[in-house]
Amino acid sequence: MRDLTAGGIGMFDHLDRFAARTAIVTDDGRRLSYTQLLAQADGIAACVGTRSLVLIVTRNEPAAVAAYVGLQRAGCVTMLVNHKTGEGALRALIDAFRPAFVFLPSDLAGIISASPLHRVDDYTLSATGIAPDYTMHAELAVLLGTSGSTGSPEYVRLSRSNLAANTRSIVEYLGIAANDRAITTMPMSYSYGLSIINTHLAMGATLVTTELSLMEKPFWTLLREARVTTFGGVPFIYQMLKRLHFERMQLPHLRYITQAGGRLDTELAREFAHWCAEKGVGFIAMYGQTEATARIAYVPAEHAAAKAGTIGIAIPGGRIWLAGENGKPVVNGTPGEIVYEGANVSLGNVRDRFALAEPDRRRGVLFTGDIGSRDRDGFFLVHGRKSRFLKVFGHRVGLDDVEQLLARRGIEAVCAGVDDALVIFTADAGAIDRIRDIVRDNTSISPKGIKITQIASIPRNDAGKVRYAAL
Repeated sequence: MRDLTAGGIGMFDHLDRFAARTAIVTDDGRRLSYTQLLAQADGIAACVGTRSLVLIVTRNEPAAVAAYVGLQRAGCVTMLVNHKTGEGALRALIDAFRPAFVFLPSDLAGIISASPLHRVDDYTLSATGIAPDYTMHAELAVLLGTSGSTGSPEYVRLSRSNLAANTRSIVEYLGIAANDRAITTMPMSYSYGLSIINTHLAMGATLVTTELSLMEKPFWTLLREARVTTFGGVPFIYQMLKRLHFERMQLPHLRYITQAGGRLDTELAREFAHWCAEKGVGFIAMYGQTEATARIAYVPAEHAAAKAGTIGIAIPGGRIWLAGENGKPVVNGTPGEIVYEGANVSLGNVRDRFALAEPDRRRGVLFTGDIGSRDRDGFFLVHGRKSRFLKVFGHRVGLDDVEQLLARRGIEAVCAGVDDALVIFTADAGAIDRIRDIVRDNTSISPKGIKITQIASIPRNDAGKVRYAAL
C-alpha cells in the first residue's frame, strides 16, 4: 500500500485505478464498480465549492458513500450525521455549524429551505444559502460525532492526515486486501463503521451495504450470497451473535471478524476466540476512540484466547503509555490513564462552527480518560472510565466491573450513580433478586449503598452503546 500519510495525498485520490473492480454490492442486488462509484462521487463534488462544509445525513447506501468519497476527493469538509437523528436535533446542528450544502434523503428534504442542485438515488444535494461566518482549519476533513454514550453533542475534528494514518495502520494489521468483502453492521457516521468503509475502499475491496440488522434473517442470506469475508461489531452485537448461536453457523467465506466500541466480557471474548479458531476465522478484539480517528490498539488473532479481556498492543505507528494523576508516566505495574500517541490523533473537539479553525489542540497525544494497566507481555487492559468509578461507603467501585459481573451470569444490566449510591438498572423484573444476591456475594459493596431499578429497556444509541445520560 502506498504512503497515504504523505503530504497532499488523500485516502481516495487513487481509486480510479480500481476501475472495473466491484466497489459496492447492495442488499437489493445492485453492483457498482469503482468507475460507477466515482462517477457519482465526482458528480456530487462538482456542484460544491472547494473547502465547503457539507452535512451528509448517512445511511449505509451507495449514495451516502459516494457523497463522502467525492467530497473528500474534492478537499471539502464533511459532517456525517446518522439518518436516525431527530429533526429537531438536525436543525440544531445546521444552526450551530451553518453548512453551505446538505446531502439529504428524500424523507428529510423539508428539514431546511434549500436549493436542489444534484440528485443521486434517493438523495438530493442542496445549497443552504447560509453565508458562512467562520473559517476552518486547513487540514480539517471530517466532523464526526462522539459515540454518544453520554449524550454529548460534540464533534471530533479529523484531518486528512488523521484519516490516512489510521487507514494505513488498520490495513496493515488486519491485512485487508482487494479480494475482501466487508458488510456494514454499524452506521457510517460512527467512527468504527466509517473506518471499515475507509480501509476497504482504500484497498480496492468491496463493501456490502445494508441497513439490515444481524437479528434479521435476510442479513445472513445477504452475507452468504455476497461472499462476505469480514464484519465488525460492538459488544452488544457480539451478545446478539451468541444468542444466534454463531458457533453453529456455516459461513464458508468468512476470513476474520473484529470487535471494538467497548469492553467485551472476558469470557465472551474467549468463547468467540475458540469458536473462530474452530472455524478457521480470525477474531480480532480492538480498542479505539473517535478522537483517535478510530483505532488505538488491537489483539492479534493468534493471541485472541490467551489475551481475552485485554485491548492488546498499539496499532502500527502508534504508542501507548500510562499516566498518573500528574500526567507523568507511572512505574511498571501501576494502573494509570491510558495515553495514546500517533498521527491519527484528532485536532480536537467542537460544539459549533466557531472552533473549526482552532489549531491542533492535541498535537498527536490523546489522554483517553480510560484507566488501564499493562501486563508482563506488554498487552494493555482497560479497567474503566475515570468517570465510571464511585466510592460506596469507602470502597472504590468500578461501574463497568459490576456490569461485567452481572453479564457473566447472563443478566443484562447497566450501572450509574454517585458516591454512596450505586444504581443498577435492568429491564428484567425477574432478575432483581438475583442481581442483589450476586452483588452481595461477589463484592464488598454494602447493600445499603445499592439501589436496583427496573426500566422498560436499556437505552442505546445507533451504534449499540448504552446512553447513560438517558438513564
